[in-house]
Amino acid sequence: MAFLGTICLVLVATSVAGHLSTRIGVPSVIGQLLVGVLLGPAMLNWVHSDHLFAMFAEIGVIILMFMAGLESDLDLLKKYLKPALSVATLGVVFPIIAVYYFGRIYHFGFESALFLGVIFAATSVSISVEVLKELKRLDSKEGATILGAAVVDDILAVVILSVLVSVFGNITSTGESAQTNIWVGFLLEFIYFIGILILFKWVAPFLMRISERLLVGSSVTIMSLVICLGMAYLADLVGLSAVVGAFFAGIAVAQTPYKKEIDANIEPIGYAVFIPMFFTSIGLNMSFDGFIKNIWFIVILTILAVLTKLLGGGLGARLLGFDFNSAYVIGAGMISRGEMALIIVQIGYTAHLLSTEYYSAVIMVIIISTILAPFMLKHAIGRQQIGD
Repeated sequence: MAFLGTICLVLVATSVAGHLSTRIGVPSVIGQLLVGVLLGPAMLNWVHSDHLFAMFAEIGVIILMFMAGLESDLDLLKKYLKPALSVATLGVVFPIIAVYYFGRIYHFGFESALFLGVIFAATSVSISVEVLKELKRLDSKEGATILGAAVVDDILAVVILSVLVSVFGNITSTGESAQTNIWVGFLLEFIYFIGILILFKWVAPFLMRISERLLVGSSVTIMSLVICLGMAYLADLVGLSAVVGAFFAGIAVAQTPYKKEIDANIEPIGYAVFIPMFFTSIGLNMSFDGFIKNIWFIVILTILAVLTKLLGGGLGARLLGFDFNSAYVIGAGMISRGEMALIIVQIGYTAHLLSTEYYSAVIMVIIISTILAPFMLKHAIGRQQIGD
């Protein structure tokens, strides 16, 4: 029952914070992120990210990315696949190289410094999706490139992380067995993407037609959620992020005649409870432990986290013909780290690839860069609109 009180507190606080943020011209997601910082261990210590809260938050990000898939233009995503690949590749290479050398300056070992780079190579596009939705830019060429790049980025980060943990971590067996684990993982991910094509062509249309015939209220919406959660679960099962599965499930369902009905019904489900819980959960991870001791580590790493994605993503877009303002929007849209980086930190920490001494500092950098991302994306879009 105590959790019901927590939900009430979070929903009231995020609603007020979102309203005030919008009134002062700041993306509402910023207010919701700061609610987590205020109510969590960093300040008031009223709310903690326990298992139940984490589950609600996970459902929130899955529904958010499902809605992003629903609202995405498949033809636009195909059209901007090349720039998305370019943005994702440079957006992974820049952080890994820069943060690796930064880690070496702080006397990290080879594998620990490399892992530090991988943490900041990952992009959590869910925050950017919320800002793009709010500013009605999700179905623009920049929005399509950011979404496409985020999926590729996620795959690259997971592949590199799998290799790192298998080779250097101590949570898997070593030698031939570790190499087998990597190849099995790659094979499963390849099969999963084959499954996505089958979902697009046959499974989603078939299931949605069946749902229409069921004598149950909201059967079409229920079936869309079954596809969304099922694809998210399978993505997690093969080692990908659940949000990748949810995003592709949204695109698949959007190709059916039921898109408008689902879009209208799924948004209240997400925004009424789960999505505010997700944004708050990111702020709950903030802690000021060791802040003064590691202040310069945090400041410099935050600057690197922001600049490497901004420059890597922006340069990737410029190389494929985008103008400066569009490249700035794309680079800014790739800055957010959010839940993906937090998941990678936990995996690496368990594998002893990140020391306890710097654990809280790294978490803090992830949160700070995630909070800065919507500000930068809004500024980039504003600059582009002035240029237009």
